[in-house]
This record gives sequence, structure tokens and C-alpha cells, in this order.
Amino acid sequence: MTDRAATIAAFLDAAGWGAARRVPLAGDASLRRYERLHRGRDTAMLMDAPPETGEDVRPFLRIGDWLSVRGFSAPAVLARDPDAGLLLLEDLGDDLLARHAAARPEDEPRLYAAAGDLLAHLHRQAPPDLPSYPDQMPDLAATVFDWYAPKARDRRGALRDALRDAIERTLTGPQILVHRDFHAENLLWLPNRDGPARIGLLDHQDAMRGPAAYDLASLIHDPRRSVTPAAQQAATGAYLAATGTDPDALAAQIAVCSVQRSLRIIGRVFTRLCLHSGRTSYLRFIPPTYATLQRELRHPALTEVRAVLDGHLPEPDAAWLSDTAARAGTLRGRDHAGAP
Repeated sequence: MTDRAATIAAFLDAAGWGAARRVPLAGDASLRRYERLHRGRDTAMLMDAPPETGEDVRPFLRIGDWLSVRGFSAPAVLARDPDAGLLLLEDLGDDLLARHAAARPEDEPRLYAAAGDLLAHLHRQAPPDLPSYPDQMPDLAATVFDWYAPKARDRRGALRDALRDAIERTLTGPQILVHRDFHAENLLWLPNRDGPARIGLLDHQDAMRGPAAYDLASLIHDPRRSVTPAAQQAATGAYLAATGTDPDALAAQIAVCSVQRSLRIIGRVFTRLCLHSGRTSYLRFIPPTYATLQRELRHPALTEVRAVLDGHLPEPDAAWLSDTAARAGTLRGRDHAGAP
């Protein structure tokens, strides 16, 4: 038994789950691992986040506690050892919004309306003391030139400036808690609960203070699945009805947030995970993200950003995807894909 296995076994023994049957679950882009534990009819979730890999469960605990106190459905913590990077969590089930909508498409608008309503409730809460995401948004968007379009890295500064101006003009409301990864594979349908608690919230450890439209943009412009227009309208309509936000102002805010997010995940996430870490599976998400980017860039609030990008982001066609996949893992240890 390895040292890590022994640490986990001792943790589970102390929590009363040492004899449970353990079933590994599919991972995500992080270095965390999850297992579902079965003890008779009871189940629980083990989060294994080894600190030596750079993982830290404390942000997850802090945000989860903040959400739970306010009646939102973050997984309850049954046992914790932050120093070891181990958590035993309430099992909220497998009914992810993405999975449920795929199996029962007729439910998709209702699910997305519930998620939009949850955001409206969340945005009524004064946020915890967290870093401000808008301060980081321009720099993170500019990583599209570090990994996806390194031949145009000399335009990083212009992109930062143009996006900063768009953010300052458009995202003028109060900052609230922003999940920052609010999409249908991080949300669970819990129909036996009431109100905003009907949506279970996963992977909330990267939350920050930020613009109210960011999570809504993440929800309706999801590169992992094609969200139907009806579901997009249901989510947006529920949010508008609950908040009284001006529809035109919200559309501009969604466009700015969506463009920033698309640039960041095309560069810093999907392309980097391939070239730096050898994870080619994320390349399939780039074409739909690129399509969203091109569509949202048409909004008048992003005229200057569009001018900076015009002609400098290659289309992720079959040839680009094949070439990038062939270079998977070749830039491990590099800070960007440009010339050394």
C-alpha cells in the first residue's frame, strides 16, 4: 500500500467509512480524484486532492460553507482533513443537468430556467471577501495569443486594453459571487428540494467576486454541449423576471463576459491542456467555443475587441485540430507556445 493509499484508508476509517466499497469516477481537468463510497444503502463522495500536486481543498470548503449557510445546495461536508487534501462529501447523485437534458430533452428549458432563477437568488447575496475577477479578465483573455495564436503575441497588449475598456463600460453593476465554471456538467437536478436548492452546485472552489452576467453567459454558451435556443431563452428569461434587469443591458453584459471567457478557455484551457499537458480530448471543444466567440463579437459593445482580433485567430478547422493534436505535450514546461 502506498503512503497516499494508507492516508486515505486512515481517513475513511476515522470517518466510519473504512469498509465501504469504493468506485472511482471520471475525472475532470484538475488533478483531483473522486470516488463514490457505498456502505449498505448509504453513499458518500471522496474527494482526493493531493497537496503535493498543487491542489488545495480550503477554497472548496470556504465557498461550500458560504453557499450552504445561505440555503444553496453545495455538497455537505461529512469529514475533512484539509492538510491531507481529503474530503468526505454528501452524495448529491448523478442527475447532472447535461445528462438529464440529453435523456429527456423536453425538460431542458425547465432545468435551465431553474439554473437562471438560482443565479438571481445567488446575486441577492453580499459576496464573501474574494479577489475581483474583472481585474484579471483582460490578462486571462490575452492568453489566447499565448497558446492558440502565438504568431500574433504582439497583439496581447492591444487585446488587454480593448477588453478592459469594454469591461469598464459594460460590466458596471455591483460585483457578486461568481462560480466561474457554471455549466450543465457542474449542476445537478435535485427536484425534491425547493427553490434555488433544486440545483446542486459542484466544483465551486474557483469562485471570485465578479459581474452578475458571467455565470449566465457560461450556462447558455456551453462548449461542452449545444444548448437549445429554448433553454437559453428560459435561463435568461427566468433571470430577467427575477431581477428586473434591462434586457438590452444584460445582452451586452453576456456578450462581453462570453467573449472574455471564450478567449480564455480557447487559449489557457483547451489549447494549453493539449500542447502543455498532452490532453487532446479537450480539442473537440474548441470549434463550438470559437463559433460562440465569433457570434458574440458582433455585439456593438465589442467593436474595439473585434478589431484587435480580426484576422489573427485561425479557424479551428480539421487541419488545425490535426496539427495541434500531433504536437500534444511537446510544450510541457513552457509558459507559452511562441518562440523560446
